[in-house]
Amino acid sequence: MTDTYAATETGGEQPRVEPGRSHDIRHLASLEPNLSPNTKVSIYRVLMICHESTRNLGHPWPEGAVAKGRVSHPRLGNKITVCGMRPGRGAQCNGLGHRQSLARSVVDPTCLNGEDSILDK
Repeated sequence: MTDTYAATETGGEQPRVEPGRSHDIRHLASLEPNLSPNTKVSIYRVLMICHESTRNLGHPWPEGAVAKGRVSHPRLGNKITVCGMRPGRGAQCNGLGHRQSLARSVVDPTCLNGEDSILDK
């Protein structure tokens, strides 16, 4: 675990992101269908930045907070099976499924007011 992390809001989730670690982001691949590796992304919906013992909370976001990163590769998630039950003898299950589009991304430094050197140390 590193001493620097941020809580962001992406794809309907609020993951804890750390510099140098990879994360799967939903709905990013559907916004841009031709995501290529090393595409730069900036997440402006940063809910909290924690650096060592200092926490910066925002209402709803800290002012000037940005989580920068790059897309490693777009991928498909695990198959989600949706089972629709039909009443009657034998309780038939009509199973359908799909795979969600994900983008595996690596978070680079998290910036607060344009100063990322403070948060990287």
